[in-house]
Amino acid sequence: MAVAPSHTDDDEALILDAVRELVREKVAPRAAEIDVSGEFPWDVQKLFAENDLFGLIIPAEYGGLDGTFSTYVKVVEEVAKACASSALMIAVQELGALPILIAGNDEQKRRYIPKLASGEWMAAYALTEAGSGSDAAGSMHTRAVRDGDGYVLNGTKMWITQGNVAQVVTVFAVTDPAKGANGISAFVVEKGTPGFGVGKLEKKMGIHGSPTVELHFENCRIPAENLLGVEGEGFKTAMKVLDRSRPGIAAQALGIAQGALDYAVGYLKERIAFGKPLSQQQGLQFLLADMRTEVEAARLLLYEAARKCDEGAPDLTTWAALCKLKCGDVAMSVTTDAVQLLGGFGYSAEYPVERMMRDAKITQIYEGTQQIQRIVIARSMVGR
Repeated sequence: MAVAPSHTDDDEALILDAVRELVREKVAPRAAEIDVSGEFPWDVQKLFAENDLFGLIIPAEYGGLDGTFSTYVKVVEEVAKACASSALMIAVQELGALPILIAGNDEQKRRYIPKLASGEWMAAYALTEAGSGSDAAGSMHTRAVRDGDGYVLNGTKMWITQGNVAQVVTVFAVTDPAKGANGISAFVVEKGTPGFGVGKLEKKMGIHGSPTVELHFENCRIPAENLLGVEGEGFKTAMKVLDRSRPGIAAQALGIAQGALDYAVGYLKERIAFGKPLSQQQGLQFLLADMRTEVEAARLLLYEAARKCDEGAPDLTTWAALCKLKCGDVAMSVTTDAVQLLGGFGYSAEYPVERMMRDAKITQIYEGTQQIQRIVIARSMVGR
């Protein structure tokens, strides 16, 4: 695709046209197979790498397209219309790169970011633990202890997307247990580091083509220069990352919803019942109208949140939560309605809407549950 940095509407239109073509010709035909096999689609990863889709928001000086978050979320949305697992590949690459972009020094950025932008390396983000999900700061047990010119990590992370295919992982660990959230630090850990291993591969309801694994750290020694920022700033970095990554998950959710709606409309136009196409049955038209309204409302929230990302707006945290909440709920409701509109065929794996419904559910859970988003939104209104 080799497009110039995306600073104008023309640049964005060029990128999106190219992405739609890639999705139509290469990604959509693979979506069902990816879901059934449950294998990471390396062919799709290569396709995205060759077309610069991993470097959308990465500055040009580090090998990226220097694009906007507004373009990035639209790209994720387009891919998710056909394959949620493939879209997540782009979103998680951004998630894994953001801690280094936000907290890393220039040497760290030059060491890692060009390889992530090109797709030569894949990234992962390791915050969650078995007892530390929504309460990420208060219940974290992974420890990092300073030892001479390095740190020694011990602990287990779980629900780590792409953890088994990533060459570089940002790991959050407690460096000072007495300081709570202010005692958490962020580190870059490379694949192959002694003491760093991959555990169980989760069997999930949906997004089967996106691997989710446990990561184990047993006396895993990393050099001190792999600390991102300074000790105790890790949790703040994690939250800054989520402000910018939640819109990517919202985009995935929106794409799933739009894909299901598009398919349902096409089906209803072709299916004949009671002497006319189902699309001409008023009761079903009303349902379609409601689905369309919800999708468009979610899209407006998402695009505004992306604009806030580009501006570095002070209320970005709230808008990231707003769009993630709305888009996730819309993805679940619209895909459920799409299954209903197709009747028995909707429940069949021969049709894509049942996969879309399974894929949609996770968008209400990861990168902050819908309940956590509501807490964030409410606190922005009334305080803690």
